[in-house]
Amino acid sequence: MNDSSLSLGSERTSTLDTAFEIIQQAWEGFDSARPGQPPTSSKSLDLLSFGLPNEGVGAIAALREAETFLDESLAQSRPRFFGYVGSSGLEVGVLAEALSASHDVNMAAVAATATMVEQQTIQWVSEFIGFGATNGVVTSGGMLSNLTALAVAREQALPGSRITGLDGRGTLYISAEAHYSIERSAELLGLGSNAVRSIPIDENRRMDISALEAQINADVSNGHVPIAVVATAGTTLTGAVDPLRAIAQVCKKHGIWMHVDGAYGLPAAATQSAGNLFDGIDLADSATIDAHKWLFVPKACGILLVRDNAALLATFGHAASYMVDVEENPVDRTLEYSRPFRSLKLWVAFRAHGANAIRDALEENLRLAILLAHLVTETPNLELFGKPQLSIVPFRRVPAYGSIDDHNSAIAKRMQLDGDAYVTSAIVDGKTVLRPCLTNFRTSEEDIRELLRIIERTGSQLEQEARLG
Repeated sequence: MNDSSLSLGSERTSTLDTAFEIIQQAWEGFDSARPGQPPTSSKSLDLLSFGLPNEGVGAIAALREAETFLDESLAQSRPRFFGYVGSSGLEVGVLAEALSASHDVNMAAVAATATMVEQQTIQWVSEFIGFGATNGVVTSGGMLSNLTALAVAREQALPGSRITGLDGRGTLYISAEAHYSIERSAELLGLGSNAVRSIPIDENRRMDISALEAQINADVSNGHVPIAVVATAGTTLTGAVDPLRAIAQVCKKHGIWMHVDGAYGLPAAATQSAGNLFDGIDLADSATIDAHKWLFVPKACGILLVRDNAALLATFGHAASYMVDVEENPVDRTLEYSRPFRSLKLWVAFRAHGANAIRDALEENLRLAILLAHLVTETPNLELFGKPQLSIVPFRRVPAYGSIDDHNSAIAKRMQLDGDAYVTSAIVDGKTVLRPCLTNFRTSEEDIRELLRIIERTGSQLEQEARLG
């Protein structure tokens, strides 16, 4: 055995015991909501003021310091975290992540069984949502998945453009409420954000098919080359799902790549209550899912499904003099080189709990979203902004006087500061709303009811403070 000072050596067991204790206490703390969010302590501030340490304090002491940092940080695993599109830090996923990190497998090259596990995980996700193909890659998340898919679409529409560059003709099509990662991808791919066509939405906040068709026809008449239509399966703003089958028909008619950004919402395709919203997913050329969102595993674990593996290879395949031992390496299908074994935690989640348990957790989140919407409509001073399609429920509190927008913005900021429940605000149709999103398997009906009680209490406090000047 190499007697390296970097090995834990005789302290290995005691260090593991400490780590186990810290994780166990964290998980027990996530089982129910805690009052408030502790501020950054003076001890932590002192530690964060230190320069580079030349001598160590030991593994156990360092872990205890990390424990304090984490306890003082915003943990999305808590059941009353309703901000953004959070996750849950699924327990078996955490353990699988630790195992993966311990073995430090690099998925850039063929990694024996790990490569097969990754492919099986992709296959399972495809089966779970009904995509109907088993090709794809595992990424760090939606941004990289969308960028990868659109790079493939670019090469399909403009063959050779990865080598020769672009001539300004390419265009992309998104709904008016698509995620900003699509515009960012257009910028990174050399298309430019001006090439992104924002298509109006209908009364259900879904891409307007007539407007899409008209925009494509106008662009083609003007010499542009449509590269992809990006349908959103669960917008970040309201959870709306674009009409996938109708978009697929337009794409087939014009020979355009169809990508589905389902980073947040696509897991709900596996449910009975919302599955019909995703009709046509089996017609898409590619689709993005963030398993670290609504498949509950810890960050980072993004899945990009692609129908045609040859299209991935045509976009990313290359001949590197330092990777010649096999005909094809996983890096020939993705942007990333050194890539961790991210899929293991999702594989373990499916294997440990089964698809039915994950589906049941999704159904419960959907049920709680409907309950929240119902409770909002039953409360006189709350205004619902549309029936939830998935698990995002935008609404606002109407104060007795003053600006409604300012009031709801202040509620969100005060709640974030207080920490009893975490919610973010958003702008829907030019109005500031509270935007709770339910993607945590720990969230209960009582957490939903308490959220509304906290909002009412916070709103009343703000009104009283305004009256007192």
